[in-house]
Amino acid sequence: MSVSTPTATLAEPVITEAALRSVLSTGTRPAPPSATSASLTFAWRALLKIKHVPMQLFDVTVFPIMFVVLFTYLFGGALAGSTSAYLQQLLPGILVMTVSMITIYTGMGLNTDIEKGIYDRFRSLPIWRPAVIVGMLIADAGRYVAASVVVLVLGITLGFRPDGGPIGVVAAVALLLVFCFAMSWVWMLLGVKAQTAETVMQMSMTILFPLTFASNVFVETDTMPGWVQAFVKVNPITHLTDASRGLMHGTSAGSAIGWVLLWSVGFFVVFAPLTMRAYNKER
Repeated sequence: MSVSTPTATLAEPVITEAALRSVLSTGTRPAPPSATSASLTFAWRALLKIKHVPMQLFDVTVFPIMFVVLFTYLFGGALAGSTSAYLQQLLPGILVMTVSMITIYTGMGLNTDIEKGIYDRFRSLPIWRPAVIVGMLIADAGRYVAASVVVLVLGITLGFRPDGGPIGVVAAVALLLVFCFAMSWVWMLLGVKAQTAETVMQMSMTILFPLTFASNVFVETDTMPGWVQAFVKVNPITHLTDASRGLMHGTSAGSAIGWVLLWSVGFFVVFAPLTMRAYNKER
């Protein structure tokens, strides 16, 4: 004869309002970060990424040194009669070329974030939406200044003497930063649209190489064939180089500065809205 044992029924726990309030925060929700705070945070993040992509630092330091030394001592005697004379003409152009080339990292970094899914995480945060891009641009400005310092220190060591003095040099670097800030929006649009970071680099270099080498960075415009001069004279890199040389050497550069500012406004007005529109849309 079997004896059945009654099964004890467990009572369901009673959750009171007081118990809920004890484990849940009832304080005021913290305010979202300001646009400035969010942008500076993403700028710091972009700077920290350099240690994972050391090639960015390599382009800022080693490449400028190589270009200045090689072009000065290989072509200076042939093109200007002496390396010292050629250096006065070359260094502002090398500065323009170096900083313009490293602007492509903004688009590559943005594309990498999108491909890794970090972009979707940023979109879910209660932050100012353009902070991600603005932060990258702020960090890039730091790299532009670092590259400029490397080129100028090396040039002065080799014998570069700007007649415009420190004020002219600072003005030239400031104008270069304005132009590169505006041009970076072109590469950021490519960064949003392209499938891979390698594609961004290839497309950017395809555009930058003709602009850089078909300019007056290395030689005077009047030494070129007429059909080449027609392109060189409307090239924004030519205008930027003329403006930088004029400011550094204290010569007339008003027209070139005006063209650089016009190009900068054009790049920003056209490509900044297109970039933000593409960035805010689902890919």
